[in-house]
Amino acid sequence: MQFVNKVPRSKFLSFSAGVSVSYVFVDLLPKLNEYQQIILRNLQNSVWRNIENHIYIVALLGLVIFYSLERLVKVSKKNLYNKEIKETNLSVFWIHISAFTVYNTIIGYLLVKEQFENYFGILFYFLALSVHLVTNDWSLRRDHMKIYDQYGRYILTLAPVIGWIIGVTTEVNEFVLSVLQAFIAGGVVLNALKDELPEEQESSLSSFLSGVIGYTFLLLLI
Repeated sequence: MQFVNKVPRSKFLSFSAGVSVSYVFVDLLPKLNEYQQIILRNLQNSVWRNIENHIYIVALLGLVIFYSLERLVKVSKKNLYNKEIKETNLSVFWIHISAFTVYNTIIGYLLVKEQFENYFGILFYFLALSVHLVTNDWSLRRDHMKIYDQYGRYILTLAPVIGWIIGVTTEVNEFVLSVLQAFIAGGVVLNALKDELPEEQESSLSSFLSGVIGYTFLLLLI
């Protein structure tokens, strides 16, 4: 998609920001309470039951991990004289891509395992995560440039397919599914706040609001 190479960001990226933020706050975060109840049922005979808000701690862990990765990337793009350089070093690239490979694989896996009430639920999940991944692609290309085009984009494209295959061929209990969902929730929140809320000089407020209002309306409709 050639538009991701243009600065300032296109209206599409602002629109995708609105969709992803709406998905996080209207659909994903409210589900965490349901996942917490699942966790409690599975920990009835465990000492871990005495700890409150397990699922929110998992979501927080997801947010902290991806925030730490972003800090690692930013630090690596500065040389000893504190001057900005364009690309990260190779080791940081592979650490960053490995994390997002796991992230994308889980998203593909949950597409199979998530309990959708109807086909509209599947469609809206697909739309929200698709625009989210497009924005992640823009961010990763900005950070890693040529090496991302050479290797990263192909690995991350394959990851959801691998997750889907794992989801089709294996069975996991609801406890594990709840933990995975919470981890992804933390990652999506961080990425939504970090990249999908455009900077002032790169934003289209009307497109962003269209994404927020339009997707929230669809979620409430179903």
